[in-house]
Amino acid sequence: MALSLTILGSSGALPAIGRFPTSQHLIIHNRHCLIDCGEGAQIQLARYQLSAHKIEHIFISHLHGDHYLGLMPLLFSMHLHKRTTDLHLHAPKGLDEIILLHLKYSKSVLSYQIVFHAFDPAQALLLWEDDAITVHTIPLHHKIDCAGFLFREKEKPRRIDKTKLQPGMKLQHLALLKTGQDVMDEDEQLLYKNSDYTLPPRPSHTYAYCSDTAYHEAIIEQIAGADLLYHEATFMTCDQNKAQETRHSTAAQAAQIAGKAEVKKLLIGHFSARYKDLNLLLAEAKEYFPSTALALEGETFSLTD
Repeated sequence: MALSLTILGSSGALPAIGRFPTSQHLIIHNRHCLIDCGEGAQIQLARYQLSAHKIEHIFISHLHGDHYLGLMPLLFSMHLHKRTTDLHLHAPKGLDEIILLHLKYSKSVLSYQIVFHAFDPAQALLLWEDDAITVHTIPLHHKIDCAGFLFREKEKPRRIDKTKLQPGMKLQHLALLKTGQDVMDEDEQLLYKNSDYTLPPRPSHTYAYCSDTAYHEAIIEQIAGADLLYHEATFMTCDQNKAQETRHSTAAQAAQIAGKAEVKKLLIGHFSARYKDLNLLLAEAKEYFPSTALALEGETFSLTD
């Protein structure tokens, strides 16, 4: 499985029965990530049998409490379970000070190291990169500086066509073929032509997470063509004045962004507590972008090779 996204929380700033504040668990190319960390995130991880110990990276979009107030309990629980591996925390500047104050006044020293990566939410930046994925920030338009995150798999290696394997082929030959190279002998004569023995790479996937934001067409170019887009949809169009006042989006606006960006699937979340029937928001979004789903607690959305 190339990508698996589990929703831990779907609610906006105010509590709602059965809904937790924003948090998502993402596995992409076997990297385990937490995206935002609202209250109760660690409870939700346990509920859905997702291991907190496997989380390598935590990404915090902005410093409104409903997106990070579950972080300190999670960090302390990791300590109590004797975590020793480094934890990479990506967040706007200021969250490091909040964490240090908690540790200072509780006289605590964690059993593991937090590697803090501060970023400017107003800039589109390469936030993290390894041999398999990249993570960029997506500048959004909210009451305070806020960024989304664009997770993208790098191009995968070509695949060996097992029906074409020849006697005498060595592992190093197969390794070269997977990188797209031809295999030559000691005299630089062609042994195995790459195109004769390989298949195209499996598709690389993209997940775009757009946290709290007003309608903001500036993001369209960056998220264009994403396999999966999460876009907040706090309000319905009937409450558009409230959306403008708080710099949030309506379900219709989220769907319009998805359509203009030509993404494959849209997830909507961060729902205002005023709405009891979320199918009303889903119906509104589907008028503009039929391939829309509710990002509800416990739902897992997967992309396979």
